[in-house]
Amino acid sequence: MTEHAVAIPMTRPARSGETPYAAGTVLRDTGDHVAKLDQAWRVIRLRRAKALPLYNVSGLARGLPIPADTDEWELDDEWAGASYSEQVRALGLEHFGGSPAVHDIAVTNRLTAAIYVAMQVCARPGSTVIGVSAGYSHPCVRRAARDAGARFTDTVGLNEFRAALEQEPDVSVVALTRLAVTYEALDQTDMQQIVQLAHARGAVVVLDDAGGARVGPALLGQQRSLALDVDLCATGLDKYGVAGPRVGLLGGRTELVAAARARAFELGSECRPVLYPAVVESLRRYSDQQVRDLVASTATIGALLQARLGDIVDSTPFIFELTGEAIRDELDRRGGGRSVKLAPIEATALLAAVLLADHGLLTVHFAGLPPGTSALMIKFISAQTVESLGGAQRFADMVDESLTRAAQIGTDLAAVRTVLLGR
Repeated sequence: MTEHAVAIPMTRPARSGETPYAAGTVLRDTGDHVAKLDQAWRVIRLRRAKALPLYNVSGLARGLPIPADTDEWELDDEWAGASYSEQVRALGLEHFGGSPAVHDIAVTNRLTAAIYVAMQVCARPGSTVIGVSAGYSHPCVRRAARDAGARFTDTVGLNEFRAALEQEPDVSVVALTRLAVTYEALDQTDMQQIVQLAHARGAVVVLDDAGGARVGPALLGQQRSLALDVDLCATGLDKYGVAGPRVGLLGGRTELVAAARARAFELGSECRPVLYPAVVESLRRYSDQQVRDLVASTATIGALLQARLGDIVDSTPFIFELTGEAIRDELDRRGGGRSVKLAPIEATALLAAVLLADHGLLTVHFAGLPPGTSALMIKFISAQTVESLGGAQRFADMVDESLTRAAQIGTDLAAVRTVLLGR
């Protein structure tokens, strides 16, 4: 080894408690999930080269909806910000239900970046950040609190939150999630009480409103994000009714947004201005009815899938899912009890990989690195997408066939590793 050589560790244990599920032996950490995505991209390239169909059934829209009247001159970082920043601010405030007198908007390169910089400017080192949701806080909230030097504690619902608030002596931030990763939603009355209790303790309320910014108003009749009297809120423009791009929209009190925007620039996580035209177009196109339509079309395919597969398909009022545990057990059953020992996240990954390789279905499992849940979620799939792949019955056929194929692969650990990570 030369004087300046660096030894690269061959094993990379995942940090304990970062995800709500256990790591496995094939998918050990974020690096393995990145390798898994690389392999998925190889499969996509191969299918594309063979003119085989590909379908985005992730429920996410990560395109680039540029306005039709955009001048090519404006598609440049140096000019797009000047041309579109005021529209971004006005439409962002409208989307969040904010007031230009007290609120402002910033755009980051991803929703995770918006949450991260919010914690950077709001969480005091050594203090406690309390997460509260109807299920659990997204891993990015936990990591953001950690990297701000704060201690994170998670709670479920108003009563647990109240108890934690009374117990913790120094709470700087309450990280409120309207629609949890589990797709369970908090009641608006409970959210209002949480905000009031947090403010009474002098804590800043940061709302992770990833999908809730639209699901809450469109499906539950709740107020828009900033109308809930939170200090900062963040959503992603790839989620449920918007058309992309995959950026984070951050809104809140003017002085906090200014501090968060500055921190984003310091970290290189601000949104490139060349994407502002797409941000404007996405916000212009949005309507609450689009969310309702997406949930209705998902209900159609989810009901058929549930009828086909039975109890292994769970549902909430918004989505359907196969938990990682249910997939693992089903693979073992179909494999005659000969399945290798897989963590639930690996069983889900195996099914997702087969769905992509055999049928061209890109599921939400590949959207997060690592995913926020070990479940395979079926959510917010448009009627047009369902029609393009041959209808709801055909979708159920594809999932059923892929479970059988994954069960065959799942009896050989080397084969699982090859399917997930390549050779």
